[in-house]
Amino acid sequence: MIGGFLKNLFKNKVMLLMVLPGTLWFLFFAYLPMLGTIIAFKQYRYSKDGFLASIVESKWVGLDNFKFLFSTNDAYIITRNTLLYNVAFITLGLILSVILAVILSEIANKKLAKVYQTGMFLPYFLSWVVVGYFAFSFLSMDRGMLNQITGWFGMDPIQWYSDPKYWPYFLVFIFLWKAVGYNSVVYLAAIMGIDRSLYEAAMIDGASKWQQIRSITIPMLKPIITIMTLLAIGKIFYADFGLFYQVPRNSGTLYSVTNVIDTYVYRGLKTTGEIGMSTAAGLYQSVVGFILVMTSNYIVRKVDKDSALF
Repeated sequence: MIGGFLKNLFKNKVMLLMVLPGTLWFLFFAYLPMLGTIIAFKQYRYSKDGFLASIVESKWVGLDNFKFLFSTNDAYIITRNTLLYNVAFITLGLILSVILAVILSEIANKKLAKVYQTGMFLPYFLSWVVVGYFAFSFLSMDRGMLNQITGWFGMDPIQWYSDPKYWPYFLVFIFLWKAVGYNSVVYLAAIMGIDRSLYEAAMIDGASKWQQIRSITIPMLKPIITIMTLLAIGKIFYADFGLFYQVPRNSGTLYSVTNVIDTYVYRGLKTTGEIGMSTAAGLYQSVVGFILVMTSNYIVRKVDKDSALF
């Protein structure tokens, strides 16, 4: 058995060397750090003997760190905001990314399509700090562009950073503006891989462009759409910290609509300094995400085995 294993290793040595860097990366930055989840069950205190000694010597507190997330009045708000925002991001992001990819694939002038693609891809590379200042240039009370425009019509300036009712729309719009261009590249690549003879046969049969998209493009995109959605569901309890912290400029009056699990833990960590609490939140998010992915994948596998992740 050992001889057969070594023989297979030697036989596939080139392929194994190709995946070695990725394997080492996952080992050191994904799997080994999992040992640190024990901090979620301890009252972590720094020891002069080093990090490992700090973990060993810290007091075991069981599930006390998890109570921080669920025993406060904000537990419902942060959970609701995290879930609802991610549902909006996943749903609208999927629809708009697919639409954008289809539109780009139908542009006859490919050089012009590249220009459009680059322009829509660019926001993804901007940090949330920069995006936050962009948003401030529009929403500033004194010199914001929106207040200047409304002023032309005789309307009073609006204190955007003090009125929570507008921010669910702002945050969803800003996220989509930043992410849709990047996500559309995945679907565009899938569209480019579709056999063109299918479209030629459809045109011979007299199918319109919409009929080709509905009967060929969308069904062929179904597997990649399913996989991308399953991966997104796995992070439904995670929120983009920069979006919810930098863009609203940490305004306390907006916490009812901008406070999510990640920002809540960050503010709690600044206040209490409890590293165990933040570790507990990360573990909670990971476990729930794992359960959601497994459940969603099981459902997809029952409906369409070929579209499941595994």
